[in-house]
Amino acid sequence: LLALANGDRIKDKQRSRNSFVVDMDKKLAAENLLEELSSYHGAIIRQMKQMVDVYIKLAELETRREQDTNKRIQLPREIRCLRQLELVPVVTATVPIDCTCQYNEGSFPYFKGLAESVMVMNGINAPKVVECFGSDGHKYRQLAKSGNDDLRQDAVMEQFFGLVNTFLRNHRDTWKRRLGVRTYKVVPFTPSAGILEWVDGTVPLGDYLIGSTRNGGAHGRYGIGDWSFLKCREHMSNVKDKRIAFQEVCENFRPVLHYFFLERFLQPAYWFEKRLAYTRSVAASSMVGYIVGLGDRHAMNILIDQATAEVVHIDLGVAFEQGLMLKTPERVPFRLTRDIIDGMGVTGVEGVFRRCCEKTLSVMRTNKEALLTIVEVFIHDPLYKWALSPLKALQRQKEMDDDLETGLEGPEDEYEGNKDAERALIRVKQKLDGYEGGEMRSVHGQ
Repeated sequence: LLALANGDRIKDKQRSRNSFVVDMDKKLAAENLLEELSSYHGAIIRQMKQMVDVYIKLAELETRREQDTNKRIQLPREIRCLRQLELVPVVTATVPIDCTCQYNEGSFPYFKGLAESVMVMNGINAPKVVECFGSDGHKYRQLAKSGNDDLRQDAVMEQFFGLVNTFLRNHRDTWKRRLGVRTYKVVPFTPSAGILEWVDGTVPLGDYLIGSTRNGGAHGRYGIGDWSFLKCREHMSNVKDKRIAFQEVCENFRPVLHYFFLERFLQPAYWFEKRLAYTRSVAASSMVGYIVGLGDRHAMNILIDQATAEVVHIDLGVAFEQGLMLKTPERVPFRLTRDIIDGMGVTGVEGVFRRCCEKTLSVMRTNKEALLTIVEVFIHDPLYKWALSPLKALQRQKEMDDDLETGLEGPEDEYEGNKDAERALIRVKQKLDGYEGGEMRSVHGQ
């Protein structure tokens, strides 16, 4: 309700870009409900509003990008001064549902304030990592984000992953293999600002493989005699025949991900267990990502847990095959590059990976009605502007410029958005029905 009530809280530069739609009817309805709730639970609503306001200010805090990136900065007093809110849980904590609804201070860790400084991360919107103190004595690391990404999409994706995990736990074969997709909390507060749970103990695959300088990492340590990553990039851009260039890069830049397991898990049984967990995790997340058309799976958007070796997918803003609208279309169904396969061991994709893919896909196809319901709720949400999604905007920029020159406007934008939503839903349904390459297929065939 608070996120809906803040539906028009958008920065001017985002408003002018037309990135977000403001639905005033929903905003007013949410405000009326909150007002009514306040007459019964005034203290709770008041404290929640206080916390949400502080988080929005934190997410939208302007930083000097070049000077502050990867540095700790002191928070302003107006953000720092918020202390103990004993009626509000830590937003990224997992609170078990109580059937009796008898929640009290002891049943969840409540908000006790934020650390005095935050770490400004790299990235176009410079997100901030903040520590939130819980009444249970724990420090909860969170990522405060504000920008052109609509965090509501990430939130619905996480909801979709959670539902898939429920089905995987309820099926004997997938439960036995401990198949599932790693999730994290996403809490939107406005159309463009919100809080994400920081996934502790993980490292981006890109950081492990080539390091933060893009010229080291495992490839630097173990690829003796191989080309550097930067040389590979240069070769790909300089040679006209991309296929020949790619084949030459493959010969001179060998995969090294199997060293991740050799470095961290020294006992043979432990090494085998973690490699198995990694393979199962890649299989489950690949199938789920394929069904929802998840794109932008570059090596910095996939984290690997250094304790369990499971993969965690982050930044879920490019979904429902929107990657096909990019200038260079993303045609791959999921990321299965050489390093990803290298981590699976000698059998590669033939064995554990293939079997786990089949089991995950089978469970999703069995429960397709429930999964389609969540997708349908999201893609028909009028707050999500399909016709002008970031990727669609890139593709249509030139068309719109041409229209402006000829004095035309786009009255069909809303209709276009509905058509895009319909297409997205139909494609997800086709995948869950096993419709590939113009014919219906079994799970194995698919």
